[in-house]
Amino acid sequence: MNDYREKTLQELAAKSGAVSSRFALVGFDGFVDRIVHPIDERQGPGDRFRRIGTMAAFAKRIEAAAGHSTNIEIHTLVEKIGGNGPIMANALLQAGMDVHYIGALGRPAVLPVFESFASGTRAISVGNPGVTHALEFQDGKVMLGAMESFDEIDFARILKEGGEGVVTDLISRADMLAFVNWTMMPHMTGIMHGILDRILPNLGPRDHRSFFVDLSDPEKRSDGDLLTVLRMLRRFALHGRMVLGLNLKEALRVDRVLGNAPGSTDPAGLRLIASRLRKQLDIHQVVIHPTDGAACATKTGDYYTPGPMVREPRITTGAGDHFNAGYMLGETLELSPESCLVLAVAFSGWYVSSGTSPSLLDVESFIRQWQADVSRFE
Repeated sequence: MNDYREKTLQELAAKSGAVSSRFALVGFDGFVDRIVHPIDERQGPGDRFRRIGTMAAFAKRIEAAAGHSTNIEIHTLVEKIGGNGPIMANALLQAGMDVHYIGALGRPAVLPVFESFASGTRAISVGNPGVTHALEFQDGKVMLGAMESFDEIDFARILKEGGEGVVTDLISRADMLAFVNWTMMPHMTGIMHGILDRILPNLGPRDHRSFFVDLSDPEKRSDGDLLTVLRMLRRFALHGRMVLGLNLKEALRVDRVLGNAPGSTDPAGLRLIASRLRKQLDIHQVVIHPTDGAACATKTGDYYTPGPMVREPRITTGAGDHFNAGYMLGETLELSPESCLVLAVAFSGWYVSSGTSPSLLDVESFIRQWQADVSRFE
C-alpha cells in the first residue's frame, strides 16, 4: 500500500514552507573523505581495472597474505567533505534549513574542500579534520580513519574559538541541536556535559527544541563509556525533545548494554527494540535504521516503514547521515513519526542513487517515483 508515502507528501505540502525558518546547529567533527575502490586486477591505466567486489573477497585477500605481505592498490573515486556532522549539516542545508556548523574544518584556516560548506553554514572551525579512506564494496564499506586532531576538541576549545556568548546564542536559537560522531570524538561526552551544565540552564524555555545524538558505531568504545552517555540523554529532556538515532548494529549493542536479551530484527522486532530502548532511556524518541527500512518509537507508539532498495548504489558512505538529516528535518517540522521515517529513507535513497544531497523537491519527486514503481525499489 502507498498510504504512508502519500501521507508524507501531504504533510510535506502543508509544512515544507516552514523549512527555511527552522534553525539547526550541528557539530563537532569533520573529515576529508576519500571514497576508494580496492583493485583486484588492473587491465590498463586510469579506470581500467576490476575492483574487489565484496567485503568477503577483500577479507580473503588479506587472510591469504598473513605471514607474508601484500600490496592492494586503491582507486580514488572522489575526495569530498566528510564526517557525520558535515554530511548531515550539508544535507539539511540543501533541503533549505538554516544551518550553522561548529567542527573540525581546518586550522588556522578552513581547508579548501570545506570552503563552500563553511560559507553556507557560517561555520566555526575549532580544529583540523580527520582523514578517511572509505573502501566501498557491493555489500558494505570499510572506513580507515586518522583522527588524532580530535584529541584537542573539547568544550573549552569550542568556547574559546567560537566565543562563549556566540555559542550560547546559537544554542539558544537552535530548533535542533545535533551531537554526532560520539565514538570518534573523545571529548564529546564532556562537550555534552558542558552544554547541559553551563549553557542550557541559563536559556529561556522554548516550545519546540529538539536534540539529536548519533553514536556512530561505538564498537571501539567500552560498555562503561557507552552507558555514561546513554544515561546522560535523559537530562536533555528538561530542555527539549531528545532523539537517539541508531543503525541496526548500534541498536543491538545498546540493547545488550542495557541488559536486554537478543530478539528478532524483523519489522516487529525492530519496533519492539526501539520501544524498550526509548522507555529504558526515558527520552522522546529512538529511531533504528537497518538498510531495508526503519523503525521508531515515541511516547505515543512505535512505527516501521520499509525503505526503497537501491540495487546499484552510486555511493553508500554518508547514507546514514542523510537518513538522520531527513528524519530530524521531519521531526523539527513536527511531521508524524511515520512521515519522519519515510522522509528519512527517501533522503537516504536519493543520496545513494544519485550521489548528491537532495532538495525537498528532489525528495518529493523520489517518493512519487517510489509510489509509481514499487517493483523498482522493493
